[in-house]
Amino acid sequence: MPHDPRFQPDAARTHTIRTHAGSPRIVEVLAFPSVQLLDVAGPLQVFATANEQARGSRPYAPRVVGWGDGALTSSAGLRLAVDPLPDRDAPLDTLIVAGGPGVVAASADADLVDWMRARAARARRVASVCTGAFLLGAAGLLDGRRAATHWAHCERLAELYPLARVEPDPIFVQDGPVWSSAGITAGIDLALALVEQDLGRALALGVARHLVMFLKRPGGQAQFSAALALQAGDDRFDALHAWIRENLAGDLSIPALAAVAGMSERSLGRHYRAATGLTPAKGVERLRVEAAQRALSETRRPVKRIAQACGFGSEETMRRSFLRLVAALPQDYRSRFGP
Repeated sequence: MPHDPRFQPDAARTHTIRTHAGSPRIVEVLAFPSVQLLDVAGPLQVFATANEQARGSRPYAPRVVGWGDGALTSSAGLRLAVDPLPDRDAPLDTLIVAGGPGVVAASADADLVDWMRARAARARRVASVCTGAFLLGAAGLLDGRRAATHWAHCERLAELYPLARVEPDPIFVQDGPVWSSAGITAGIDLALALVEQDLGRALALGVARHLVMFLKRPGGQAQFSAALALQAGDDRFDALHAWIRENLAGDLSIPALAAVAGMSERSLGRHYRAATGLTPAKGVERLRVEAAQRALSETRRPVKRIAQACGFGSEETMRRSFLRLVAALPQDYRSRFGP
């Protein structure tokens, strides 16, 4: 793993945190005005349920902390009671930084970023949920490390913090003591992984069952973001995308797409990439995968027939596309989401 001398937990303190079973692990969730409510509540519920599942012990002491007068308003309009920011040297096991629309202002708050940097150095590990990664970046904690955030903000995170290696697909990423997760509900996946690391697979599985969710969600966030990413592009390509969906098994070569779009092949490539961030060929692949996902989840048609109907030509070609974009085999996807 990349080494970052600015964030190196003290070995003796880490050992103390891990071995003193009678002392709950202190987990602080950092919130701020206009925080995403689920970024806070999701991880908190995982740790609370872990306390319930532990039976006879209380492995975690979670709390929400924030800058201000003891209360703040989330982006959903719900007021949250928060504890004041603790002293920088107070005991701490895990620091989790939430995301939300207010992260831009929070990242520009030099005092808050300085406090967070000091608390991260004190913690055994630090994690971000969704756009909370921008606060980690502002504190320099992503430099030289792999990182994840909501798929719609990956490009911006990479632009602002070029020393970070932003990965657009994973649900969450661990790089040494720094963890980061994709959009919103992925914070629950990350918190489950933290519980599994601390208390073992059996207890983490009990938490997942209680919350009616996967212990490890199949695939990456690309399975949710591919079609949305195309829709977020220039609306002049909406008609082209609709035509592609109607002709998945037909000729979707660049000349054919350019003819439908009324552009030269070169102009199509340039404008399509500017609007969607993808080449036309990659856009076609994602729309084919989207159609195949829908067929796998809603019908019992054989995989071979789905591959042909969606324009892959063969099961092997569809399999490669699924591994690349969904990080799961078509059969595995059907077993999780199928009828």
